Amino acid sequence: MSTVDLQAWLSLLDAGEYTIAREVILRGVAAMFALAFLSAFHQVPVLVGEDGLLPAPTFLERLRERGIRGGPTLFHWHRTPYSDRLLRAMCLVGMVLGVATVLGLPQLGPAWTTIPVFAVMWGLYLSIHSIGQVFFGFGWESMLLECGAIVGFLGSDQVAPPLLVLLFLRWMLIRLEFGAGMIKMRGDPAWRNLTAMDHHHQTQPMPGPLSRQAHLMPRWWHRVETLGSHVVQLGAIWLVLLPQPLASIGASLVILTQLFLVVTGNFAWLNWLTIIVAFSAISDPFLRWIVGGPWPDWGLPHGPAADSAAPGVEASPLWWHVLIVLVIAGLVVLSRRPLLNLFSSHQLMNASFNRFHLVNAYGAFGSMTTRRFEVEIEGTQEEDPDAAGEEQWQPYRFRGKPGDVRRRSRQFAPYHLRLDWMMWFLALRPGPEAWFVVFLQKLLAGDPAVRRLLAEDPFDGEPPTALRVRYFAYRYATRAERRETGQWWVRREVRELGRFGPR
Repeated sequence: MSTVDLQAWLSLLDAGEYTIAREVILRGVAAMFALAFLSAFHQVPVLVGEDGLLPAPTFLERLRERGIRGGPTLFHWHRTPYSDRLLRAMCLVGMVLGVATVLGLPQLGPAWTTIPVFAVMWGLYLSIHSIGQVFFGFGWESMLLECGAIVGFLGSDQVAPPLLVLLFLRWMLIRLEFGAGMIKMRGDPAWRNLTAMDHHHQTQPMPGPLSRQAHLMPRWWHRVETLGSHVVQLGAIWLVLLPQPLASIGASLVILTQLFLVVTGNFAWLNWLTIIVAFSAISDPFLRWIVGGPWPDWGLPHGPAADSAAPGVEASPLWWHVLIVLVIAGLVVLSRRPLLNLFSSHQLMNASFNRFHLVNAYGAFGSMTTRRFEVEIEGTQEEDPDAAGEEQWQPYRFRGKPGDVRRRSRQFAPYHLRLDWMMWFLALRPGPEAWFVVFLQKLLAGDPAVRRLLAEDPFDGEPPTALRVRYFAYRYATRAERRETGQWWVRREVRELGRFGPR
């Protein structure tokens, strides 16, 4: 085979019409990493730090005693024990690398420069994830790690976007969307009879500022929401495997549904990362058609198969194609179990099949909750807590979860409020969770680190003499109730869960 023939065949592995998609994916995933490291910088030392709710040193020591490897982490090294200082340093490095990629700096180098940047972010975040315990038990954690391990191989501006990497990202999108659709259809009859969205906006873990308006829409609207979810997740998602413009149309439908979830809820970076991955199926010509013209400095075709190449961009070298083929071949091998899981009657939701969180299974809301419950923590500074009247008990307010019935929910996503999410899970099954017991102990002690995770400390840093934990049922106020009372929520007490502190 001549050199010309080889170059012609290799050009089929270049995706010159996806330069905009590459920029969106590289910069978008990097931005999500930067936010994730920022969240970890502020929250992880309080949650699992040296003096955290579930201390990482104790967790790692327990693993060693039991002979369990646990997840890969730098903190396993004997000479690098866990410390809050080391963790914050790792977060700072991750944030710097993420911001640098958002600014496009690694993309200016040779083809391979994006690979070590994302590899370091992936490795640092995997190290933190492996000690995060229940506070990192969310599907979007594995999603971010999988993206971080893959998108670096999209390469810098010196080579065309690799078609195989884009196709693998589409396979990830299928696992995200079709996996979620199948979990819904298998998990709860509310999805099959189209009533699931009657409750979702009210009972979701952390509502957003528009969630109440979405909940108060008429029933026919909720039926359309549910049916639209099925159409996109079970049907339209497969368009991303077809030629253009069908692939772009399928990805656009995914993006539209994800944007609706963005404005009606707070799911950390789940929805934004799904939108970013969906760009793997959106071509430059489609985007130019959407915006009515070419994007500045973007959208120029690459590679020998293009009519005209962008300045400074040559055909991707042979070594680059070999590297990409080997990487994707390894990921294809790891795809066997996730593929079988999609069509299994015992489908796993948000599962990882290897320690490195590569090629995972995804899905959410396989079982819908129809009622909303909230756990409220109140404190008093009365010397005799048993004699304290109702007015002497003051609530601790959280940043994201509902509490004050007059407070409108705020938008926090893609920033992740881990403590608030755990409070939602606690309300589903209230009990003496280990982390919650320590949390109460630290509130009783007036711990300043714990109080920084809250929106409001009623005692301005002073420790209470006692705490009580109450359990409420919440629902959105109707329009008439809102006009009459000014309340965003209506609640009633179910029971008191307990009191803590000196008697």
